[in-house]
Amino acid sequence: MTLARATGVILAKELRTEFRSRELLGTTVVFVLIVIVLFSFTFNPTSSESRRFGPGLLWLAFLFAGSLMLQSSFLREQTNDTLAALRLAPIDPFSILAGKMAANFMFLLLVEVILLPVFAVLYNVAIFPVLGQLLLVLALGTIGIAATGTVFSAVAAQARLRELLLPLLLLPVLAPVLIASTEATIGVLRDPSELSLVWLTFLACFDVVFLTAAWMVGEYLLEE
Repeated sequence: MTLARATGVILAKELRTEFRSRELLGTTVVFVLIVIVLFSFTFNPTSSESRRFGPGLLWLAFLFAGSLMLQSSFLREQTNDTLAALRLAPIDPFSILAGKMAANFMFLLLVEVILLPVFAVLYNVAIFPVLGQLLLVLALGTIGIAATGTVFSAVAAQARLRELLLPLLLLPVLAPVLIASTEATIGVLRDPSELSLVWLTFLACFDVVFLTAAWMVGEYLLEE
């Protein structure tokens, strides 16, 4: 079975599992909405302040969403030793990681798309004129979060204190992605809008480097 086909099979399995229950997506959406609403009532920012501070709060909410969703990436496979069965299948080990990365990316992006209109209304920020640029920044930043989180979720799933270990491993590595994504979003929401190619290039390079590293060490990450 080719890498692309195996990745597609894993992705389809992840999507079916989540959309049958919708527990993880529902919980994450509700949690992040509460965070955004609380930030709004706490700071009560003006339109100019929202364009300055809003992107940081937005990506902080996305980080909370990622922390919730990525924690269970490999925990589901621990229950019935599903991961061991997947590793015995005649497929490239990286396809397991790639399928889960793709699923996590879709889940996170769906949460972000749901959250954006709420953010625009509460923080009085016009996002529709710059929606294309904003979605590009979201996509590049979310790829970094999903790829990094999936890899470290595979590492933490084998540990005893997995719930504590994942944030400790993840947050230092994600700091550059969050900073770059926040700075790029600030530029997009600025009046006039200015999409920084420097931050976009940084995000793209981070994604490529980390995906390549995951491909090279994928087999070792999935070992018991």
